[in-house]
Amino acid sequence: MPSPHLRLPLSRRGFLTASAGTALALAPFPARAAARPCPFGRYGSPAARLTPQTRYVDQSGQGDFTTVQAAVTAATGSGWTLVIAPGTYRETVAVDVTRTEMTWLGAGGDPRDVVIVYDNAAGTPKPGGGTYGTTGSATTLVQADGFTARDLTFANDWLRADHPGISGTQAVAIKVQGDRSAFHHCRFLGHQDTLYADSMALGVFARQYFAHCYAEGDVDFVFGRATAVYEHCHFRTLTRTDLSSAPYGFVFAPSTAGSNPRGYLVTRSRITSEAPDAYYKLARPWVPSSDPTAHPSLTVRDTHLGPGIDAVAPYTNMSESFPWQEQRFAEYRNTGPGAKITVPENRPQLTAVQAESATREAYLGDWTPWKGGR
Repeated sequence: MPSPHLRLPLSRRGFLTASAGTALALAPFPARAAARPCPFGRYGSPAARLTPQTRYVDQSGQGDFTTVQAAVTAATGSGWTLVIAPGTYRETVAVDVTRTEMTWLGAGGDPRDVVIVYDNAAGTPKPGGGTYGTTGSATTLVQADGFTARDLTFANDWLRADHPGISGTQAVAIKVQGDRSAFHHCRFLGHQDTLYADSMALGVFARQYFAHCYAEGDVDFVFGRATAVYEHCHFRTLTRTDLSSAPYGFVFAPSTAGSNPRGYLVTRSRITSEAPDAYYKLARPWVPSSDPTAHPSLTVRDTHLGPGIDAVAPYTNMSESFPWQEQRFAEYRNTGPGAKITVPENRPQLTAVQAESATREAYLGDWTPWKGGR
């Protein structure tokens, strides 16, 4: 189960407030930061740096920079650490491939204290013409290898109801493409396409690790072609007022390259819902037009599936040309009402022997981020 360090997950609806005709605003932040004389806590300060390559971000001006992107831009080369003071940073941030081995630390010690958020969607018009597209909608984009984040929230607070004229409703909170990308005690908040765990190219099998994290959304809100392990994570499906019948959406939409032996592994986690029972599918395969040879891979094991998951038919097709039965979907020793096997052909199960290779060690190889390494 997720660490008590995360406390009870607070959904976007719990901390986003809106008034008619205005954009959403993050309500309670930065609550704890205001009372602190030093906003960086145990992580030092510009006057007492953790290392020479540590830089501090604080909106009130007590750090080296007031925005995350300014700190990233200044951190050229490899091995930088950014300590981010509590607050809501409404900006888009991009970490390009040259800024390797970068670490971001939320100084509050709770992922709710530091929020990086913006509100672009795929169909949002760009100032120079055209629209952002799915990748362009990302609040945060990480392309560099060796990225680590702790105690942070990555969010996209774009809402369909506020933009009825936009059909491109994908709104990414974070897109991660680098190899050896690790997230510890982080939250990922959005609706459609919240967490985009991907790679830089079809032939690049980027390894990613998510531990004690919380992700929420509705349509395909964890998706992409990375080799990704989700351990002790909490996935929550949201209710919808724009639909009157099931399904409301899909938790996972892997697009694993056909040549990649491993896609997504979900282990020792849980899935809950604020929607009616059985209104969500566990997964559907994404075979993008850019890679018609994709062979989506998802294994969910030792995980509690709440009643929000349709136990009778937990998988469905994104395209009839690529039926889910021909993909690499499997389960093992899951529990909960959403894991009940009522139609065996709809619930492919690993054997005990097959499960021996469905582990974080097998997926991530010589990289052991659960030990604190990168």
